[in-house]
Amino acid sequence: MSGNILENNLNFDLTEKSAFSNENRTFTTRSISALVAQNIVPLSHKKIADNYMIIKKVFNFQINTGRISNTDKALLEKYDFNTLEFTTMQQMYDELALLQKWAISDDKNLAADADEILAIRVRELKFLEGSSYAIISNEIYNGYKGLTQYLREISKFHAGMSIF
Repeated sequence: MSGNILENNLNFDLTEKSAFSNENRTFTTRSISALVAQNIVPLSHKKIADNYMIIKKVFNFQINTGRISNTDKALLEKYDFNTLEFTTMQQMYDELALLQKWAISDDKNLAADADEILAIRVRELKFLEGSSYAIISNEIYNGYKGLTQYLREISKFHAGMSIF
């Protein structure tokens, strides 16, 4: 009996399935490291992340920026994305993977939209950080954490590094 369990554990590939996956679906959750390692991170994403990290280091978002505009919301809705305060971690990982693929697409409009969506997400994140995450009403909607980690991972100015 214990030999059978041990054999099953040895044959289980952690990179293939999570404990919550069924036979048809692999990896219901991803890590940011896997997202960064698996896909090519576009230069535009790195520039946005570097800008975010520098501004965070210098200003620490003490001033509260406004919410995103209706035009920004319309662009998010065009691609069926929620606003950041209503985005789960899994939705954010899926969205970031899509944005990475779209940003290196041959379709210039899609690539431009991908870069603009990431810029919108960063503006939303700045607003959430400026308001001390007070408008997050549910712990399920923690996609902002995934976005923050993604920006940290791809930026050359990590939070622990001194930029000056």
